[in-house]
Amino acid sequence: MKDQDTLIDNLLKSKTILDNFNAEEIGDDHLYTGIETPMKKDAFVLSDKKKKEHIAILFAEIMDVMGLDLTDDSLKGTPERVAKMYIDEIFSGLNPENRPKIALFENKYRYNQMLIEKDITFYSNCEHHFVPIIGKAHVAYISSGKVIGLSKLNRLVQFYAKRPQVQERLTNQIAIDLQSTLDTEDVAVIIEAKHLCVSSRGIKDDTSSTVSCFYGGSFNSPDKISELQNYINN
Repeated sequence: MKDQDTLIDNLLKSKTILDNFNAEEIGDDHLYTGIETPMKKDAFVLSDKKKKEHIAILFAEIMDVMGLDLTDDSLKGTPERVAKMYIDEIFSGLNPENRPKIALFENKYRYNQMLIEKDITFYSNCEHHFVPIIGKAHVAYISSGKVIGLSKLNRLVQFYAKRPQVQERLTNQIAIDLQSTLDTEDVAVIIEAKHLCVSSRGIKDDTSSTVSCFYGGSFNSPDKISELQNYINN
Protein backbone atom coordinates (compact mmCIF):
# COMPACT_ATOMS: atom_id res chain seq x y z
CA MET A 1 0.00 0.00 0.00
CA LYS A 2 3.01 2.30 0.41
CA ASP A 3 3.46 2.62 -3.36
CA GLN A 4 -0.22 3.37 -3.78
CA ASP A 5 -0.09 6.08 -1.06
CA THR A 6 2.92 7.65 -2.82
CA LEU A 7 1.01 7.65 -6.11
CA ILE A 8 -1.96 9.39 -4.49
CA ASP A 9 0.33 11.99 -2.88
CA ASN A 10 1.93 12.72 -6.25
CA LEU A 11 -1.44 13.08 -7.93
CA LEU A 12 -2.57 15.56 -5.28
CA LYS A 13 0.63 17.58 -5.71
CA SER A 14 0.11 17.66 -9.48
CA LYS A 15 -2.96 19.87 -8.97
CA THR A 16 -0.56 22.84 -9.23
CA ILE A 17 0.92 21.93 -12.63
CA LEU A 18 1.54 24.09 -15.70
CA ASP A 19 2.02 27.65 -14.48
CA ASN A 20 -0.31 27.25 -11.50
CA PHE A 21 -3.29 26.01 -13.56
CA ASN A 22 -4.78 22.83 -12.14
CA ALA A 23 -6.35 19.96 -14.08
CA GLU A 24 -9.87 21.33 -13.66
CA GLU A 25 -8.87 24.79 -14.92
CA ILE A 26 -7.05 23.32 -17.92
CA GLY A 27 -10.21 21.36 -18.71
CA ASP A 28 -10.37 19.82 -22.17
CA ASP A 29 -7.36 21.64 -23.61
CA HIS A 30 -5.03 19.31 -25.50
CA LEU A 31 -1.72 19.40 -23.67
CA TYR A 32 1.08 18.14 -25.88
CA THR A 33 4.33 17.81 -23.96
CA GLY A 34 6.49 16.08 -26.58
CA ILE A 35 6.76 13.54 -29.37
CA GLU A 36 7.57 10.67 -27.02
CA THR A 37 4.74 9.11 -25.03
CA PRO A 38 5.34 10.05 -21.35
CA MET A 39 6.66 6.87 -19.75
CA LYS A 40 8.34 6.02 -16.45
CA LYS A 41 11.92 4.76 -16.65
CA ASP A 42 10.87 1.50 -14.99
CA ALA A 43 7.75 1.06 -17.16
CA PHE A 44 8.65 -2.50 -18.14
CA VAL A 45 10.07 -3.88 -14.89
CA LEU A 46 6.78 -5.65 -14.20
CA SER A 47 5.77 -8.45 -16.53
CA ASP A 48 2.48 -8.18 -18.43
CA LYS A 49 1.06 -10.86 -16.15
CA LYS A 50 1.92 -8.85 -13.03
CA LYS A 51 0.57 -5.65 -14.57
CA LYS A 52 -2.76 -7.35 -15.26
CA GLU A 53 -2.92 -8.63 -11.69
CA HIS A 54 -2.31 -5.12 -10.30
CA ILE A 55 -4.76 -3.43 -12.66
CA ALA A 56 -7.50 -5.94 -11.81
CA ILE A 57 -7.10 -5.19 -8.10
CA LEU A 58 -7.10 -1.43 -8.62
CA PHE A 59 -10.03 -1.45 -11.05
CA ALA A 60 -12.04 -3.58 -8.62
CA GLU A 61 -11.39 -0.87 -6.03
CA ILE A 62 -12.65 1.81 -8.45
CA MET A 63 -15.82 -0.18 -9.06
CA ASP A 64 -16.28 -0.70 -5.34
CA VAL A 65 -15.88 3.04 -4.63
CA MET A 66 -18.56 3.76 -7.25
CA GLY A 67 -20.88 1.42 -5.37
CA LEU A 68 -21.02 -1.46 -7.84
CA ASP A 69 -21.68 -4.95 -6.48
CA LEU A 70 -18.65 -7.06 -7.43
CA THR A 71 -20.38 -10.23 -6.29
CA ASP A 72 -22.92 -9.91 -9.11
CA ASP A 73 -22.38 -12.52 -11.83
CA SER A 74 -22.29 -9.83 -14.53
CA LEU A 75 -19.64 -7.71 -12.76
CA LYS A 76 -17.35 -10.05 -10.87
CA GLY A 77 -15.17 -10.78 -13.90
CA THR A 78 -14.98 -7.16 -15.05
CA PRO A 79 -11.71 -6.18 -13.28
CA GLU A 80 -9.83 -9.04 -14.94
CA ARG A 81 -11.43 -8.32 -18.32
CA VAL A 82 -10.45 -4.65 -18.13
CA ALA A 83 -6.89 -5.53 -17.10
CA LYS A 84 -6.51 -7.95 -20.00
CA MET A 85 -7.99 -5.41 -22.42
CA TYR A 86 -5.61 -2.68 -21.24
CA ILE A 87 -2.40 -4.70 -21.50
CA ASP A 88 -3.11 -7.08 -24.40
CA GLU A 89 -5.31 -4.90 -26.58
CA ILE A 90 -6.05 -1.18 -26.43
CA PHE A 91 -2.77 -0.11 -24.75
CA SER A 92 -0.50 -2.78 -26.20
CA GLY A 93 1.32 -0.09 -28.21
CA LEU A 94 3.03 1.12 -25.03
CA ASN A 95 5.33 -1.88 -25.16
CA PRO A 96 8.07 -1.40 -27.80
CA GLU A 97 8.26 -5.18 -28.20
CA ASN A 98 4.87 -5.02 -29.91
CA ARG A 99 6.08 -2.74 -32.69
CA PRO A 100 5.50 -4.56 -36.00
CA LYS A 101 8.60 -6.03 -37.59
CA ILE A 102 9.06 -4.21 -40.90
CA ALA A 103 11.08 -5.73 -43.72
CA LEU A 104 12.44 -3.43 -46.43
CA PHE A 105 12.48 -4.40 -50.09
CA GLU A 106 14.36 -2.95 -53.02
CA ASN A 107 12.24 -0.68 -55.19
CA LYS A 108 12.70 -2.86 -58.26
CA TYR A 109 9.78 -1.25 -60.06
CA ARG A 110 11.59 2.10 -59.88
CA TYR A 111 8.33 3.67 -58.78
CA ASN A 112 9.33 7.20 -57.75
CA GLN A 113 5.96 8.88 -57.24
CA MET A 114 4.02 9.14 -54.02
CA LEU A 115 2.47 5.95 -52.67
CA ILE A 116 -0.59 6.44 -50.48
CA GLU A 117 -2.39 4.11 -48.12
CA LYS A 118 -5.59 5.98 -47.27
CA ASP A 119 -8.55 5.47 -44.94
CA ILE A 120 -6.65 3.38 -42.38
CA THR A 121 -9.20 2.95 -39.60
CA PHE A 122 -7.85 3.13 -36.06
CA TYR A 123 -9.09 3.24 -32.49
CA SER A 124 -7.07 5.03 -29.85
CA ASN A 125 -7.73 6.55 -26.43
CA CYS A 126 -7.42 10.13 -25.24
CA GLU A 127 -4.72 10.32 -22.55
CA HIS A 128 -6.64 13.08 -20.74
CA HIS A 129 -9.87 11.14 -20.11
CA PHE A 130 -9.12 7.58 -21.29
CA VAL A 131 -12.05 7.57 -23.69
CA PRO A 132 -11.89 6.54 -27.37
CA ILE A 133 -10.51 8.44 -30.32
CA ILE A 134 -11.92 6.99 -33.54
CA GLY A 135 -10.51 8.00 -36.88
CA LYS A 136 -8.81 7.39 -40.19
CA ALA A 137 -5.19 7.90 -41.14
CA HIS A 138 -3.77 8.58 -44.59
CA VAL A 139 -0.09 7.70 -44.94
CA ALA A 140 2.08 8.53 -47.96
CA TYR A 141 5.75 8.29 -48.86
CA ILE A 142 8.09 8.57 -51.82
CA SER A 143 10.65 5.77 -52.01
CA SER A 144 14.33 6.60 -51.72
CA GLY A 145 15.17 3.12 -52.99
CA LYS A 146 13.36 0.95 -50.47
CA VAL A 147 9.69 0.03 -49.99
CA ILE A 148 7.68 -1.80 -47.34
CA GLY A 149 4.62 -4.03 -47.54
CA LEU A 150 1.38 -2.08 -47.63
CA SER A 151 -0.04 -3.85 -44.57
CA LYS A 152 2.91 -2.61 -42.52
CA LEU A 153 1.67 0.95 -42.93
CA ASN A 154 -1.61 -0.12 -41.34
CA ARG A 155 0.19 -2.00 -38.59
CA LEU A 156 2.42 0.97 -37.78
CA VAL A 157 -0.64 3.20 -37.42
CA GLN A 158 -2.30 0.64 -35.14
CA PHE A 159 0.84 0.27 -33.00
CA TYR A 160 1.04 3.96 -32.15
CA ALA A 161 -2.73 4.27 -31.82
CA LYS A 162 -2.84 1.55 -29.16
CA ARG A 163 -1.71 3.74 -26.30
CA PRO A 164 -3.09 6.75 -24.42
CA GLN A 165 -2.67 9.45 -27.06
CA VAL A 166 -2.91 13.03 -28.20
CA GLN A 167 -3.74 13.24 -31.90
CA GLU A 168 -0.86 15.58 -32.70
CA ARG A 169 1.61 13.20 -31.08
CA LEU A 170 0.10 10.19 -32.84
CA THR A 171 0.51 11.93 -36.20
CA ASN A 172 4.16 12.77 -35.57
CA GLN A 173 5.06 9.37 -34.11
CA ILE A 174 3.80 7.53 -37.19
CA ALA A 175 5.58 9.91 -39.57
CA ILE A 176 8.92 10.01 -37.77
CA ASP A 177 9.05 6.22 -37.41
CA LEU A 178 8.31 5.83 -41.13
CA GLN A 179 10.97 8.39 -42.07
CA SER A 180 13.53 6.48 -40.02
CA THR A 181 12.46 3.09 -41.36
CA LEU A 182 12.48 4.12 -45.03
CA ASP A 183 15.48 6.45 -44.67
CA THR A 184 13.65 9.30 -46.38
CA GLU A 185 12.20 12.65 -45.35
CA ASP A 186 9.47 12.28 -47.98
CA VAL A 187 6.65 11.14 -45.70
CA ALA A 188 3.19 12.57 -45.09
CA VAL A 189 0.57 11.61 -42.51
CA ILE A 190 -2.93 13.06 -42.26
CA ILE A 191 -5.32 12.01 -39.51
CA GLU A 192 -8.99 12.88 -39.12
CA ALA A 193 -10.62 11.69 -35.92
CA LYS A 194 -13.55 12.09 -33.57
CA HIS A 195 -12.75 12.42 -29.87
CA LEU A 196 -15.34 10.99 -27.51
CA CYS A 197 -14.02 13.29 -24.78
CA VAL A 198 -15.55 16.05 -26.93
CA SER A 199 -18.64 14.28 -28.28
CA SER A 200 -19.79 12.17 -25.31
CA ARG A 201 -18.91 14.51 -22.43
CA GLY A 202 -17.79 18.08 -21.80
CA ILE A 203 -19.00 20.25 -24.69
CA LYS A 204 -20.89 17.23 -26.13
CA ASP A 205 -20.30 18.21 -29.75
CA ASP A 206 -21.01 15.13 -31.85
CA THR A 207 -20.48 16.72 -35.27
CA SER A 208 -16.95 18.13 -35.13
CA SER A 209 -13.77 16.24 -35.97
CA THR A 210 -10.08 17.01 -35.63
CA VAL A 211 -7.56 16.99 -38.49
CA SER A 212 -3.78 16.86 -37.97
CA CYS A 213 -1.03 16.72 -40.60
CA PHE A 214 2.66 15.98 -41.01
CA TYR A 215 4.38 16.94 -44.27
CA GLY A 216 8.02 15.95 -44.55
CA GLY A 217 10.60 16.51 -47.28
CA SER A 218 9.14 17.06 -50.74
CA PHE A 219 5.60 16.77 -49.34
CA ASN A 220 6.12 20.10 -47.61
CA SER A 221 5.24 22.14 -50.70
CA PRO A 222 1.90 23.54 -51.91
CA ASP A 223 1.94 21.45 -55.11
CA LYS A 224 2.58 18.15 -53.33
CA ILE A 225 0.06 18.92 -50.60
CA SER A 226 -2.56 19.71 -53.26
CA GLU A 227 -1.74 16.50 -55.15
CA LEU A 228 -1.94 14.42 -51.98
CA GLN A 229 -5.23 15.98 -50.92
CA ASN A 230 -6.65 15.31 -54.38
CA TYR A 231 -5.80 11.60 -54.17
CA ILE A 232 -7.20 11.30 -50.65
CA ASN A 233 -10.47 13.07 -51.44
CA ASN A 234 -11.21 11.10 -54.65
